[in-house]
Order: sequence, then structure tokens, then C-alpha cells
Amino acid sequence: MSGNKAKLFSFKNIIYDITKLLAALPGFIYFRPKYIYESDKAKKRIRGAAIVVSNHTGFFDPVYLQFAVWYRRHHFVCLQKFFEGKAAWIFKSFLCIPIDKENVSLNSFRGIVEHLKNGEVVTMFPEGSVNDGSGEMAQFKSGATLMSFQSKAPIVPIYVEQRKHWYKRLRFAIGEPIDDFCNPETKMNFGLIDNITEKLQNKEKELKQLIEEKKK
Repeated sequence: MSGNKAKLFSFKNIIYDITKLLAALPGFIYFRPKYIYESDKAKKRIRGAAIVVSNHTGFFDPVYLQFAVWYRRHHFVCLQKFFEGKAAWIFKSFLCIPIDKENVSLNSFRGIVEHLKNGEVVTMFPEGSVNDGSGEMAQFKSGATLMSFQSKAPIVPIYVEQRKHWYKRLRFAIGEPIDDFCNPETKMNFGLIDNITEKLQNKEKELKQLIEEKKK
């Protein structure tokens, strides 16, 4: 068995899959997820490597996103501090990737890109932290865009509507993949990185508006 295939059937992956399977039915019943797609292209299942990005309204967002793209394993990028203390095992068991946003190292960056080059899904929140609850997204950081350039993986934007009451349905707006960097001929250009990062944030705003329009 090759190295990549061995990783697919690692102990952590098996535990992740079993836990997700057991939580799937009660989760779908409780959340009653509603999927709103930007287009027919956005409805297509994610195949191979992808960077899933989302707005960040609360600490349950990683749980919600499991239901947005339920058929894939998610490697969530999360803060290093969550890997310290008694709860560290939870984040390690659920395939999270630690990163110190105050001191981002090349090793962390390479580790994330390696997951993508292995055909996996990396999920992250470009705002960098939970937003202030005003409904306005914080300025997106360029990490997801840089990783897309390095790995040639598309970015899949998802907007998660904040649940203000426990009985409200969980609503997602899912956009078309942003694949500007999938072409291997594309060269590094910091201006282009900034443009794609801005494009990504504008797409999230459009997806938020799409949810609002569907509710009318």
C-alpha cells in the first residue's frame, strides 16, 4: 500500500469516519440543513483537493461545515492554543491542523499544502477568528489564496447563516469553486493574490445576499 493510501486508512481517519457517521443522522434531523447553490456548477460534489472557506460566526462553525460538505473529511486549520491542555486530544482526533497566527511558520504552511497535494480537503476561516457578531465579516487574510496558488487546489466558498435560535434550520449558500490558480502556468504575483483574496470575500458577501433573497 502506498504512503498516501495508508494515510487514507489511518487510525485517526477511521475514528473520524465512525464518529461522523454516528453523528450524521441525529445531526441532519436536528439541523435540517438547507442548501442554496449559486449555480449548477456549485452543486457538483468536491472531487480531489479543495480549500473550503467560510465566514466565521461562532465556535460551532466547524460542526456546521461537516454538514455543508458531509461526504468529505475536513482538515480544519485552527489556532495552536487549542492543541494545548486537556481538550487537545479532541482537535488532534478530528484531523485539525494547528497554526500560530502570531508566528506562522513555513512548516505549518507546507503541512497544509501537503494535505492538499494528497487530494484532501482543508477547511479554514479567512477572517482568522470569530467575528464580532455585527453580521459584518472581518477583512479576509490571504492564507487560503496563497495555499491555492501553492497546491493548485480550487477554493470553495461557503456562507453559513448564523443560527439565532436553536430551532432554526441550518442554512448554507455554496458558491462555484474559485480556480484561478489551478492552471500550473500561473505565476506568483502578490497583486493577483490580493485580487483573488478580495474576490473571495466579495463572493462570501454575494452568498450571504443569496440566502436573504431565498428567504423572501
